[in-house]
Amino acid sequence: MISSESTMGVRLGRTDYADQFEPVLQEFLGRYPKDGMYVPIHDLLGSGGKRIRPAMVLAAAEASGGQIADAMPAALAVELFHNFTLLHDDIMDDAPMRRGRPTAYATWGRDATILSGDALHAMACEALLDAPAEALEPLLRRFHRTAIEVCEGQQLDMEFESRPDAGAGAVTIERYTEMIRLKTAVLLAASLSMGAMSAAASPEAINQLYSFGLHLGLAFQLQDDFLDAFGDPVRTGKQVGGDILSDKKTYLRIHVFAADPSLDSRKWEPSDLEEKIAFYLDAYTLHGSAHAIVGGISNEVAQASDALLEISDDLPGPDHALSFLTNLAENIATRTS
Repeated sequence: MISSESTMGVRLGRTDYADQFEPVLQEFLGRYPKDGMYVPIHDLLGSGGKRIRPAMVLAAAEASGGQIADAMPAALAVELFHNFTLLHDDIMDDAPMRRGRPTAYATWGRDATILSGDALHAMACEALLDAPAEALEPLLRRFHRTAIEVCEGQQLDMEFESRPDAGAGAVTIERYTEMIRLKTAVLLAASLSMGAMSAAASPEAINQLYSFGLHLGLAFQLQDDFLDAFGDPVRTGKQVGGDILSDKKTYLRIHVFAADPSLDSRKWEPSDLEEKIAFYLDAYTLHGSAHAIVGGISNEVAQASDALLEISDDLPGPDHALSFLTNLAENIATRTS
């Protein structure tokens, strides 16, 4: 079992859930060698990351009246699974960099990264087996269902790449929303519900926390789309208009082509990069796409807040745990990175 000593005696603030999680993660990783297929795993998990998903697990567990130590296996499982998806995403995206460093794919190659990703997924399942016995079955069911849904979301994202921007077969806002629900939001939702399950919370609390996380995840991804186009590159660490240059199907792109299908006839030369970005940023404003996505973010944040408010009086845990969850919703629409 994961030892509880590394999670005892700490009063929590905004970032302390992640701070408590980190040594437990490193303790778990110590079970595995640091050579062969485990090298990319240790490298990726040692390169940082916000640890937001495990923090959500721990906050939901404590808000539900449970113990941090009981929720650590679920926290490990979601973080390990999340990093597994990053390894395989980098292969599918042919990505050379992540978190300011070369990706495992760029460093060790395709086959080695596939194998390390597969091992990391299995490690996530191993971590979850240390959960409290009475919670293990529902946790496993939620975890594996979520894993399948994330793969379904990735499949949709891949299919969208070959779809036209306008006319028959174009991706709709509704289909895009379903894709980001599966690819991004369900893992945040699962993190919260698995924390509540670890604390033996009521079915209503588990379901409401899942709904809270689902709307939170949708808002988070929509804000990512917005920041890619309109964010400050100093804060985001990304080039403005990266999605524009790659013709990625985002909320903004789908909305603007639905508003003006004639944009589909515009052809761009490789040398027109800056002009292409400026053109689409203007189009997003002119056709109301920027306004629409801001409205969509606000709507999802409001629904997330409502879901949490419905059960806030019934959550028996300490105030700081509920405050952590409340702050998640409040910070989504104002984040700049």
